[in-house]
Amino acid sequence: MKSRLFPFLFIMVSLFTFAQEKINQFDAKGNRNGIWKKYHPNKLLRYEGQFKNGKEIGVFKFYSPATNEFPELVKIFSKESDSVKIEFYNNKGIIESKGLMIEKNRAGKWLYFKDDGKTVIAEEHYVNGVLNGLSKTFYLANKLAEEKNYENGKIEGVLKRYAESGILQNELTYSKGKLNGLSKYYNSNGELIYTGIFENNVKIGDWQYYENGKKVNGNKLKQ
Repeated sequence: MKSRLFPFLFIMVSLFTFAQEKINQFDAKGNRNGIWKKYHPNKLLRYEGQFKNGKEIGVFKFYSPATNEFPELVKIFSKESDSVKIEFYNNKGIIESKGLMIEKNRAGKWLYFKDDGKTVIAEEHYVNGVLNGLSKTFYLANKLAEEKNYENGKIEGVLKRYAESGILQNELTYSKGKLNGLSKYYNSNGELIYTGIFENNVKIGDWQYYENGKKVNGNKLKQ
């Protein structure tokens, strides 16, 4: 029995040792190759993933120094492009946000989730790490709360806010990140209550006030 057991144990130990030797390896050109693992100073796993010819491939998982139960960040590398799929998780392993990155910059559409990991609460678009394009925030049940457009990281155009009922509440015109132009405000029934012009975040000119769809005296309304 012992004579049969010894070769088996020897083979298992050899395989284990061989597998261990294959971690954190460099190829002949000095490039990282194969499975890599790095650790925090407290010996907990920091990240694990695989390299090929010095380039990350497939799934990389990153962990906090507090626990290795769930990764706090997952990167999925593509063979076809330079973009990387990114997923951030909370300490319970539930996804918080996801999107693409090129090098160290956010790119394309990013989604942000409620603490159930399913309900989308915000959507943003990036170019070279800067907000560009339409951004939205949502109430529960995918009801739109706010939408606005960005150009080079600054709000541009008309920002719209909605009540949870879906009724439009505000229409605010922006230019280069500041209130510039016509703004409209509505009550809970969607009726226009006042409107006017901003210039560099400051109200200018005469503002018009409404009751039941009709203009009223602005000074009287403010009393």
